[in-house]
Amino acid sequence: MSTDHLPGTGPGDPARTEEPLVPVASRLKAGSLGLLGVLFMAVANAAPITAMTGNVPIAIGSGNGLGAPAGFLVATVILTLFTVGFVAMARHITTAGGFYGFISHGLGQVWGLAAGVLATVAYVVFEGSLIGIFSYFASDAIDQWFGWDVDWLVLAGVGILIVAVLGYFDISLAAIVLGVFLVAEVVLLSALALSVLVRGGGPDGIVWQSVNPVEAFTRLPEGGGFGIEGLAAGSAAIGLFFAFWSWVGFETTAVYGEESRNPKRIVPRATLLAVVGLGLFYTFVSWMVISGNGARRSVELGASFDGIGLFAGLAERNLGGAWVVDVYLFLIVAGSFACALAFHNAAARYMYAIGRELPAWRRSLGATHSVHGSPHVASVVQSLVTAVLTVAFYVLTVGGEDPLQGAYTYQYGLLALMGTMAILLVQSICSAAVVVYFHVRKVHPGNVLTTGVVPALGGLGMLYVVYLLFDNLSFAGGGAAVSPFFHAIPYLVAAVFVAAAGWALWLRSRRPEVFATIGRTVLDESHERA
Repeated sequence: MSTDHLPGTGPGDPARTEEPLVPVASRLKAGSLGLLGVLFMAVANAAPITAMTGNVPIAIGSGNGLGAPAGFLVATVILTLFTVGFVAMARHITTAGGFYGFISHGLGQVWGLAAGVLATVAYVVFEGSLIGIFSYFASDAIDQWFGWDVDWLVLAGVGILIVAVLGYFDISLAAIVLGVFLVAEVVLLSALALSVLVRGGGPDGIVWQSVNPVEAFTRLPEGGGFGIEGLAAGSAAIGLFFAFWSWVGFETTAVYGEESRNPKRIVPRATLLAVVGLGLFYTFVSWMVISGNGARRSVELGASFDGIGLFAGLAERNLGGAWVVDVYLFLIVAGSFACALAFHNAAARYMYAIGRELPAWRRSLGATHSVHGSPHVASVVQSLVTAVLTVAFYVLTVGGEDPLQGAYTYQYGLLALMGTMAILLVQSICSAAVVVYFHVRKVHPGNVLTTGVVPALGGLGMLYVVYLLFDNLSFAGGGAAVSPFFHAIPYLVAAVFVAAAGWALWLRSRRPEVFATIGRTVLDESHERA
């Protein structure tokens, strides 16, 4: 059985301790996940069917138009650059804290705790966001199938409860559920895209301009280039931002390192497979959907934010009838639920990773279940936070009882915006941590290209996406941009980071023995590997 690395026994650690930081009974269950399990967890966070249905229409109708697939291609390149440095750290450090551990070892504990708390908040609100869109999709689907008007708060409550149950037990159970849903949605989207390719496209054939990288930086012209009345010019920045947004969650592969069978090999492989695989998949699917609908029709549907029409309508025509639309609706509901479950697991493990290193929380947030090896206390806390957020959005937002307003526009939109802003900033900091770890602190020999130049370029790319987000914040907020919460988002993100950094500085001054443990709990056989 593996043991935890002890503070003060590795290079650069400022303190030593004689007792293991985390008792055997409080460890996550090792060996629960193989390569496919970790991969399913990460890709489920990205939720391919939700990302495609929700983001592609916006990218087409308000962004780079027919060049939306090229935007996914450019995002693939930038995210791959980031991932090269990320997996270099994963080969040496395995911890449920992910970014928290990586940044602590690269930039020090103050940056590590600040970034770790910010990442935790991001994953916490991501579950709330996905519960919102799950309840919206579920409400719409039930209405279409049965004509029932079910309050979205009830559906959200059911979703939160099921996620809580799955999060409480062995992680392998959640991996099975996520795997089934993920395979189903990938099969459907693949069948749709391949049907277009086999048919040679739609009215315009295969639209080759859509995969020209130059088009990623070209905005949709006024009228969409087809003289469509009332259609304003788009913004290439919007198209690129929504392309990047579609990947959020892929980096959670590192979170499951302690529960994987061979983290040294599995985490790097799963991360690269997730990034490159999702990138090529997103590019191909969005390209074929544009080709299948035709250029003008794609722009019209995109401008009306009609993702169901853009995807499900094409599926109905190409794959055999109205029943396909029902399958598509079911998989959108299932996919958003799976995404909520995946973010729940990530949030609980971040809470656990921080909690086990702080004496006051070691027996609560830092505890694991004696049988299931899950961070059960952190999981329950995460479920309660999601429930509170959901009730708050239902009660406090304008038209909160309306699923389109309360669940989709406000809860999904605003929490996704806040989480995306936070996680992009953490990714940028992580890129800097990689360079410092290998080339400034020189904890391990680094390759100038793969642990220096490439991560630096990836970090700059992440900062560019952060700029795109701030530059287009009002659009990204949609109909909820008028709310006080929307205007508070940048300040909330900044406040979390600053408060956590201040907390770390206080610990360094007043509790140095606790400060020394921050971000230092990793698996022995995975730590400081050559």
